[in-house]
Amino acid sequence: MMAKRQHSLVLILARDLADKLASAAFIVDESGTLIYFNERCSEILGIPYAEAGAMPIERWSTDFNPHDLDGRPLPLDEVPLVRALRDRTPAHRKLRIHAADGQPRNIAVTALPLFAHEDECVGAIALFWEHVEPDGRT
Repeated sequence: MMAKRQHSLVLILARDLADKLASAAFIVDESGTLIYFNERCSEILGIPYAEAGAMPIERWSTDFNPHDLDGRPLPLDEVPLVRALRDRTPAHRKLRIHAADGQPRNIAVTALPLFAHEDECVGAIALFWEHVEPDGRT
C-alpha cells in the first residue's frame, strides 16, 4: 500500500511541475499510459488534455504518429519517452509528430524517467519544444 501512495505522489508532483513550465510537458505512468499533458503541449499537439484524456501507449504513439526528420516512421522503442521508461535514463531526439489537426510538427524531445525510489521507475516526463532548422524551417 505504501508504494502505491508514493507512486501517486511522484506523478502528482510531476503534474504540478508540468503546469508551471513554459515548455510542453507530456507525462506517462510506468506502463507508458499518458496521464497528463500541460497547456503548452496542447498548443503543439492541437488538442487539450481535457479532450484527449488518458491514452494507452499504443494509442498516443499512433495518434501523434512519430517520424524521424526525414519522414520515416519512428519505431516505438526509439521514441525518447519509451527509451526513458525502458532504460531508466534520460533520452533526447529530434523528431516529427502530427498534431490532432494533421499538421506535422518538428520537435526536440528530452524525456526523463520518474522514480519513487532508486529502483522504482513510476513513469516518465517528456519536455519538448518545436524545433526550427537553422534555415528557419520547422
